[in-house]
Amino acid sequence: MSPILKLFGFPVAFIMICLGVLTILGGHITPGGGFQGGSMIAGGVILCIIIYGVENSPINFSHDFIAAIESIGALGFIILGLIGLLFSGFFLYNIGTDFYSIIPQYIINIFHYPDPTNAGIVPYLNILVGLKVLVGLSAVVIAFSQFKRLENESDEE
Repeated sequence: MSPILKLFGFPVAFIMICLGVLTILGGHITPGGGFQGGSMIAGGVILCIIIYGVENSPINFSHDFIAAIESIGALGFIILGLIGLLFSGFFLYNIGTDFYSIIPQYIINIFHYPDPTNAGIVPYLNILVGLKVLVGLSAVVIAFSQFKRLENESDEE
């Protein structure tokens, strides 16, 4: 790649990642959310992978890191769903102010998001979905970029 792309690639990717985080964190009160923000973050990672390559990318995801983030996103989503099922009878029920009389205070402290709209568990779901989308899209691009390397290795043999 050209030196100009290498010079401007990482700062642009960093800005894309910051906008993605902002979209995820504000997704319960603005247009956007976990999927859109995760896609924006993955776009920044993919930009670095395309410009610098997988081995030299400033944003480098190992297999263990990808597996851990994927697991955190999936398990967190299921745990939040089961919490809603436990306290309301519905999977992924948004625990908000309507159940404050029957929910123990320590759970209220966990899910009381400091926001005037009192979004309940929706911001946490956005974060978990953003993690899943980030890892899913990034893993696909990393896998496709490795096919070329495997093809070159098989041609050399």
